[in-house]
Amino acid sequence: MGSDSETQQIARAFVEARRRAVALPAFPGAVPPALGPAYAVQDAALALDGRRVAGWKVGRINPPREGKDRLAGPIFADQVVVGDGAAMPIFAGGFGAAEAEFLLRIGHAPDPEQRLFTLDAARALIDAVHVGIEIASSPFPGINDHGPTVTIADFGNNNGLVVGAAIPDWRDLELNDWPVELRINGSVIGTGTAATMLDGPFGAARFLFEHLASRGIAAEPGQWISTGAVTGVHPVAVGDSVAARFDGRWTIGCMIAAQ
Repeated sequence: MGSDSETQQIARAFVEARRRAVALPAFPGAVPPALGPAYAVQDAALALDGRRVAGWKVGRINPPREGKDRLAGPIFADQVVVGDGAAMPIFAGGFGAAEAEFLLRIGHAPDPEQRLFTLDAARALIDAVHVGIEIASSPFPGINDHGPTVTIADFGNNNGLVVGAAIPDWRDLELNDWPVELRINGSVIGTGTAATMLDGPFGAARFLFEHLASRGIAAEPGQWISTGAVTGVHPVAVGDSVAARFDGRWTIGCMIAAQ
């Protein structure tokens, strides 16, 4: 991919497929060869889509690419649901998955001139931590099979966020040690702790603040950061029920519906 027209072509194909809820059997163009061109597609798609961004998902790049071990994609306001039991859509014929995640709420906008953040500086910008579920879905069923540039090009493979309960006194807790489990249709599909996720949820926030600054995008108070799949990325189908449990106490669930 070497032209602005191809960047626009790919962005338009994904935006239209999402609007019409139709599958894309193949990637709609040349796969972006690097992270920069992939984010150029995402920027073009954001401009074409036009919806308000209510947050950002952070996912892992494993193995790292160009020295980066995480990626980011937008979460749109009309796809954020607060509370238990919501119907969350995925693209039939595309890719669909559910992920148990710690959700951080941005309380203070970073200095627009700041480009680098310590873990403590990133943590200081957060005013709430919630339990939650990210819905990962794309019209392209092979989105996770072709490397991070394909994932980035289609909004980071995000299609919704379920916001669960706020965790009280989170500043005094070691969230990295909390056991987390994800159940699909009542069966435990994955377990884990955030301690295995690079430098944890606040490391994801640090990455995101630096990443958005590098793209000239303002992080806004009230926006959510979905910090990464603690128990893994688990495929789901229309009709499935999903439930995540954090530290054996905090639970959040949803039902999977067709887009």
